[in-house]
Amino acid sequence: MKPSVRIATPALTIVLMITSLALSGCVGAVFGVGTAAVAASTTEKGISTSVSDGVIFTKLHDKFIQTDASLSTVVDVTVNDGAVLLTGKVKTPDEKVLATKLAWEIKGVREVVNEIQITDESSIKDIAKDIAASAQLRTKLIGDVNVSSLNYSIDVVNGIVYLSGVAKDTEEMSRVIEHAQDLRFAEQVVNYITIESDKRD
Repeated sequence: MKPSVRIATPALTIVLMITSLALSGCVGAVFGVGTAAVAASTTEKGISTSVSDGVIFTKLHDKFIQTDASLSTVVDVTVNDGAVLLTGKVKTPDEKVLATKLAWEIKGVREVVNEIQITDESSIKDIAKDIAASAQLRTKLIGDVNVSSLNYSIDVVNGIVYLSGVAKDTEEMSRVIEHAQDLRFAEQVVNYITIESDKRD
């Protein structure tokens, strides 16, 4: 499975076309494409957002290669307005958690949805408890007015709760961790949350 990026509008393609035409000296063509680019920028998702999504995809793909090269071949990445969707299949829960963690390390990422499937089910002791714990924690975060729930990803594997995302401050991060520690089936909480003021890649 080859990694791919899907962007909602063709604006990135337009930018690349403008660049290539400009280099070849096709001034008239550049003007025509430039008009289309301006039109694209007035849509719900303009050029700047599309370019940012392309940058996020490239950085995440590079992180996959540098950290665990296999991720770059088995995980598909879709980026839409800073929201990252991860799909595909990996062998172990650790690989799934790692993909989420790496995505949140990139500046501009606003949300990470990890739909990666785990093929080695023997490494998962109790799927039902993990799913229940994840759903319970998500409900707690949504119900907490002091927490922006979309800014966090939750992965629960064998009773271990992996938290990743971006908190506006240490107080919000502490609230998220406390909610996780209060879960009935949580044996351990691993915190990968970063603070908004911290520099991301």
